[in-house]
Amino acid sequence: MNDDLTLPVAPIEPAGFQIRFQPPHRLVDRITAEADLFLIAHLGIARVDAASWRLSVGGLVERPCQITFDDLKRLPKRTVESFHQCAGDPRNHRDAKRLVGNVVWGGVDLAELLARAGIAPKARYLCAYGLDSGTYEGLGGSNFQKDMPLARLAEGGVLLAYEINGARLAPERGFPVRLIIPGYYGTNDVKWLCRLELTEHRAKGAFTTTLYNDPDDEAPGRTRPVWEAPPESAIVLPAPSAVLAMEPTTIWGWAWAARGVARVEVSTDDGASWAMAALEPRSQWSWQRFVVSWTPPGVGDFTIRARAIDSAGTAQRATAARNAIHSVVISVR
Repeated sequence: MNDDLTLPVAPIEPAGFQIRFQPPHRLVDRITAEADLFLIAHLGIARVDAASWRLSVGGLVERPCQITFDDLKRLPKRTVESFHQCAGDPRNHRDAKRLVGNVVWGGVDLAELLARAGIAPKARYLCAYGLDSGTYEGLGGSNFQKDMPLARLAEGGVLLAYEINGARLAPERGFPVRLIIPGYYGTNDVKWLCRLELTEHRAKGAFTTTLYNDPDDEAPGRTRPVWEAPPESAIVLPAPSAVLAMEPTTIWGWAWAARGVARVEVSTDDGASWAMAALEPRSQWSWQRFVVSWTPPGVGDFTIRARAIDSAGTAQRATAARNAIHSVVISVR
């Protein structure tokens, strides 16, 4: 990575950390409306003029280039349906936030664009820079920066996105162009994109080293980057604190994972026993609806839990994890 790289920055308004979200029980639609999709901005909202915007592509490429917004719009447009999820607290890997949605992104296939630039044999990572700058928890001070392994391109779907659900990106969503890596946590989807740099080694910024690095269970004492989203699920209905009648009811929600969800199990007795839910197939990287019918055994309070298992057999963590099992407490009267 070029540590001496000088990048442009954009005006930030408002500055500082921004957040808004909807709880899981309000996410009833398969495609999440942009207004209902969570929003996280660590450094504030960059304000960018599309006419003067440029994306530079450099590092370990054979043909470095600069691309205008009009250049990008002339390239073939691709669409990708994908879950979009916040990883949560960058320092606390034991806290599940469940800020998530499912949207359709539109833009240019990154693999196709990089093929035009020519990827050098030594390149192993893609470092992405945004036009937003500032500090978060006393760290940063320069352009927001994330990275991903170039090997991810082979799985497809990685976009330079300029649309969400068929509409132009709003400034809060990264207008004019943002990176989208389906299956990865949203922190990796750099907004207000201005630079792509191919490198041999990982990026060294605060958001790739100090923040968003979790303990590696397979290598004690080491950390791993917060990239792929592990299996997770959220109960939509019944909503928390719902009061149900003594009659058959439907429990349903959404499940998602970078590798796709193979099955979902639901417990209505606080995890003492589990029943297999019906599960809809995945479309591209979308979340998947699960449903199970339940007849309450009697009146009282019940804790409902859901856990997802991905296509590799990895199960959702029970507790103390970014993807810890979701539960709701309801009453039957």
